[in-house]
Amino acid sequence: MALIVLAADKGAPGVTTAATALGAVWPRPVLLAECDPAGGDLAYRLPAEDGGVLNPARGLLSLGAVARRGLHAEQIHEHTQKLVGGLDVLTGLTHGEQAGGLTWLWGPLGRSLAALPHADVLADCGRLGGHPEMGDFVAEAAQVVLFTRPSLDHVAHLRERLALLDGRPVVVVIADPRSYRASIEEVRRIVAPWDVAFVAGLAYDPKGAELLRGQWGGRLDRSLLIRTARELAGRLAALLSPREPAGRPDRSGAARGGAGR
Repeated sequence: MALIVLAADKGAPGVTTAATALGAVWPRPVLLAECDPAGGDLAYRLPAEDGGVLNPARGLLSLGAVARRGLHAEQIHEHTQKLVGGLDVLTGLTHGEQAGGLTWLWGPLGRSLAALPHADVLADCGRLGGHPEMGDFVAEAAQVVLFTRPSLDHVAHLRERLALLDGRPVVVVIADPRSYRASIEEVRRIVAPWDVAFVAGLAYDPKGAELLRGQWGGRLDRSLLIRTARELAGRLAALLSPREPAGRPDRSGAARGGAGR
């Protein structure tokens, strides 16, 4: 269906939390893929569907071990796991040193994820710029979403990244609820010279992020994080295929006390 790259250019504005929240409420079948060459922490941050721990050796690392003989879209799900709530995830590398032997992987991985037939892919790519080989991966994306905090340094780096990217990226501001709309409008004004698809927001909500770590259900569904993620997911899905109706409920646990498939 579609590969959506989620990334930032500066620091850690919360891309992994944003990616997980979007995956929880995505209106179509979806796979969350942890594609940060610097390493990720989903395997240690979020519980598996059975309440246990995810296997850090099953995911991008195991996929890379077999992909040297060729990588095809149908192989991807052999290396995925399910989070609590039912979200499919391809866990990433656990530390940056593992990326040294996988510099060849990113282009083929991007093509395979983009060709996945029955699900969109939300690819958490962390911080862009530190790994030039990721250019081949990003080039396969149907949409690039850049996250930023509304601070001066984050927005300055965002402007530099926008000048380097092709296409029409989406900009998402991780904003304090107390200044939510003002922060979004200020960033929208600053990036106006660039051709972006739209500027949106996602609430900075530490309590919601903690609920996202495993306490699925009504409390999570009412959090500012999930409410703003749902709005953002709808806009992104409509941008990708404006004529295709949303066909499945989200996995945030609303009305069923859990989040199964």
